[in-house]
Amino acid sequence: MTDWTDKTAAELGRAIAAGETDPVTLAENFLNKINAHPLSDRIYARLTPDRALAEAEAAKRRAELGLRRHPLDGVPISWKDLYDTAGTPTEAGSALLKGRVPDRDAEVLRNATQTGLVCLGKTHMSELAFSGLGLNPVTATSPCVNDHDAVAGGSSSGAAASVAFRLAPAGVGSDTGGSVRLPACWNDLVGLKTTCGRLSLNGVVPLIARFDTVGPLCRTVEDAALMLSALEGAPAPDLTGASLQGRRFAALQTVVMDDLDAAPARAYADALDKLRAAGAIIEPLDFPDIVTPHTQSAMLYTAEAWATWRDQITAQPDVMFTPIRERFEAGAAHSAADFIAAWQGVHRMRAAWAEVTAGYDAVLCPTAPNLPEKVDTLMQLGETYVSANLRTLRNTRIGNLLGGAIVTLPTGVPSCGISLMAPPMAEHRLLRLAAGAEAALA
Repeated sequence: MTDWTDKTAAELGRAIAAGETDPVTLAENFLNKINAHPLSDRIYARLTPDRALAEAEAAKRRAELGLRRHPLDGVPISWKDLYDTAGTPTEAGSALLKGRVPDRDAEVLRNATQTGLVCLGKTHMSELAFSGLGLNPVTATSPCVNDHDAVAGGSSSGAAASVAFRLAPAGVGSDTGGSVRLPACWNDLVGLKTTCGRLSLNGVVPLIARFDTVGPLCRTVEDAALMLSALEGAPAPDLTGASLQGRRFAALQTVVMDDLDAAPARAYADALDKLRAAGAIIEPLDFPDIVTPHTQSAMLYTAEAWATWRDQITAQPDVMFTPIRERFEAGAAHSAADFIAAWQGVHRMRAAWAEVTAGYDAVLCPTAPNLPEKVDTLMQLGETYVSANLRTLRNTRIGNLLGGAIVTLPTGVPSCGISLMAPPMAEHRLLRLAAGAEAALA
């Protein structure tokens, strides 16, 4: 008997189209597997079974009538718990929002539902999305698929775990400083950080609007391409014939190669060799212009995060996980003039980056410099948590500062990923490159 929960999203879509299975059966299979899984309470914040089965029934009728709306019509997926879901609590992993029930769906959820995707439920996350580790003692800490005693990466921790543990064929996360790419990396998934502004943030609990992005976590590049299509209600990129032959890549050296753990360093070097063997041309690239914006990134992040959440935090500071609260509070120390000057520096850096990288198809770097930390180690708090979080976010946050579209791919070494960075709004071209790289890395 076929275990449909072990298939990719695209495979499930094709099975529905061929009449080999139906959306109601799929939804029931996933819901049953979630309810029976010993770690599901650390992955899903809440399920939406009534919604899922109703949406699946509608998708089943469309399939029977030959009226499917999308290649993923009828495929069930998970949603990070910062996407508003009408009539279902959306709490963003924080007691500050406990009991918050929106009255309408986020715009990207409406797009996905209109396309035919089925909502399984909401996944756990770092508190208010402000951590790259995924440690959340307030609600739950999702497990890493490669080490159940370690964190899954954040902030889209449950989104990644839902896919990695086969409790959803795909998940929707968000990425502000690495929150799609880090958990995708540590759980051996494909994670797509879209360009800021490409996908609507209406109905998404905010963190830092200048960096917040919507992005899918999947098992394949094909799934990521189809998920992007569903989320924005537009055709998917054509991945047919994707190849690396003759493609030019820059391998960024500045900052991202500093102080790598042995496993990510070895995995990245081996990945570059495989890309070269597939015909890619890879050249080293130094970009010292990134150093100052990277040094100032703590201000860029915390100042806006504090402006967004200070009223709620000052009203109930004791309900927050202390290291997360202190990270928000650090934003109060920065002046408006310094914040604006730092952003002016980012814009100059982005212009220089566009000029320096214009001759390359994409820029490469290790997704994370380190491996997942143990939950017990991080719960010692203090400098252990702070230093681990900042180091974890280092490489991915550089991508956010640069402002483009980025995809992380598994290298074949557990919890080690390689990132491909492209210009803003170049997601379709990036995904074709990623499909070629995926084949080479396999």
